[in-house]
Amino acid sequence: MQQQLNYSDALYAARCVADHVLREGLLTSRVSYRPVYHHMGAVLADSVLQAGLNYARVVKPRIASILRTFPHASTVNVLIEVIETEGSPKFLQWEHGEKISRFDSLVAFVADAEIENTFELGEALRDDNFRSNIQRLRGVGPKTVDYMACLVGADCIAVDRHIRGFAEFAGLENGSYEYLRDVFSFAADLLSVSRREFDASIWRYQSAKAVEQLTFEFAE
Repeated sequence: MQQQLNYSDALYAARCVADHVLREGLLTSRVSYRPVYHHMGAVLADSVLQAGLNYARVVKPRIASILRTFPHASTVNVLIEVIETEGSPKFLQWEHGEKISRFDSLVAFVADAEIENTFELGEALRDDNFRSNIQRLRGVGPKTVDYMACLVGADCIAVDRHIRGFAEFAGLENGSYEYLRDVFSFAADLLSVSRREFDASIWRYQSAKAVEQLTFEFAE
C-alpha cells in the first residue's frame, strides 16, 4: 500500500486498522485507560523515563513512588524546590545521566515557559509553536510530546513501537510518525473509542502478544 499524507489515504488505512481491531476482538473485553496526572513531577518524570524502558516493571513503580513520596511536587515551583533539595536522581530513582539531564532540561523548559501546573501544560501542548520548541530539547521528539499530552488528558495517539507493530499486523507498511498518528486517530474515531484509550488498548494488546511470544520461545 503506497502511503501519502493525505486525508483519503489515511482514512482508508484507518478502516484497515479498525477492521483488524474488530477481527482480533481487541475491544471486546474492556478498553484500557491511561492515567491522567494532576502532578507535574509525575508527568515530566513519566515522559522522560518511559522511552526504552519496561513500563510495568521499571517506570510505573517509580511514578507511584513519586506520587507517594512527593505529593506536594504537583506544581513546577515546588518541583524545582524538591529537585534542589533532594536531587533529580533521588526524585526519579534513576542514576543514568542521559535521562537525568533530559528531565532537568524539561523542567527548566516548562519553568521558562511560565507553566506551573498540568492544566497549563495541557493548554500549551495545543500550541504548534510550543510543541516545536519543546522538541528542540535533546531526546524529546513527537512521540514524547504526544505521550505527555496523553498524561495530562489530551485525546491523542502517541506512535510507539506498539502502534507500529499493530500497523504491520493490519497490513500497513510502516509510515512516518505523522501518517500513523493520523491513521490510528481516525481508526479510533471510526470505532467510537477515545483516541487515548485506543492507544492504551493497543499498548496492552501488543504487550500481551510480546509476553506470549517470549513464553513460546522459552518453551521450545
